[in-house]
Amino acid sequence: MPTTGDVLDQHLKCFGENDLEGVVADYSSDAVLFVPDRPLKGPEAIKPFFQAFFAEFAKHGASFSMRQRYVEGEYAYILWSAETADNSYEAATDTFVVRDGKIVAQSFAAKIIPKR
Repeated sequence: MPTTGDVLDQHLKCFGENDLEGVVADYSSDAVLFVPDRPLKGPEAIKPFFQAFFAEFAKHGASFSMRQRYVEGEYAYILWSAETADNSYEAATDTFVVRDGKIVAQSFAAKIIPKR
């Protein structure tokens, strides 16, 4: 069974490679992703969230910097920053709960400054 760290590493690798199917496959069938405007329930509801991210991060000049990464048992936390053509992610954070090799819950929040 993959550890929480293994699942997080796989998730970040797929995100970095714009691998939508790989990212979505990391979630359990009943996973919940908490984003600022609403909870997204299940992989099919989570998928459009990542489609939008991938469209933004695929543009020329995007950069991503991991600032902190912690794993404790079934919990993981990352703090990151990024620049895209559209936005500056001054501080972004994700918290994960992983059980049986799948993400069962995640929260995402960020201070996003539009460039336009």
